[in-house]
Amino acid sequence: MNRKWFKAAALLCVTFATVGSLRRAEADPADEMKRLAALMDWKPGTIVADIGAGDGRYAFAAAQIVGPAGKVFATEIDQEKLAKLRSEVTKRQLNNVIVLESKEADTNLPRECCDAIFLRRVYHHLTNPAEFDAALARSLKPGGRLAIIEFPPRSGLDPVEGVPANRGGHGIPQKIAIEELTAAGFQIAKTVNDWPNSDYLVIFDRK
Repeated sequence: MNRKWFKAAALLCVTFATVGSLRRAEADPADEMKRLAALMDWKPGTIVADIGAGDGRYAFAAAQIVGPAGKVFATEIDQEKLAKLRSEVTKRQLNNVIVLESKEADTNLPRECCDAIFLRRVYHHLTNPAEFDAALARSLKPGGRLAIIEFPPRSGLDPVEGVPANRGGHGIPQKIAIEELTAAGFQIAKTVNDWPNSDYLVIFDRK
């Protein structure tokens, strides 16, 4: 009886520990953006772009950090997501968030408009990374910074259609992302391998 109780208690402890670690990994968008802002040196008035903004949670968190004097471009390629983004921006009265339609091989941002650009779990979806990387470089001001938040290929996820074969599955090896972006003229500034959800972060400087 005591052995059974001990096994059950041990299993319960392992379960709670696993759930706790998963909760710690799932950072709040505001917390994640605060950490990114500190690493990228955002200040009130900084102009940022969130490429592939999705539901806008990270763009809106970034807008809080850069303040009314700053600006956040929230880009999306999906028409339904674009409509929801625009609706949410209007609803929240976010005068410092501009929603733009992105293209498959172009950010569609104005040339040299941004101090900082980030792509959160978006880069591995790019079907024309070389062209898009060139567009990222054009969209940054001289001395601007680019952040790539990504994860290595993971089993159990459906493959992404149309992406280069060197991805090795759903995700992208850090080494490949670095090689492609340095080939586009970016220079590594920082790498962080303990990002939430077992992601990695690479920050690049525009040369």
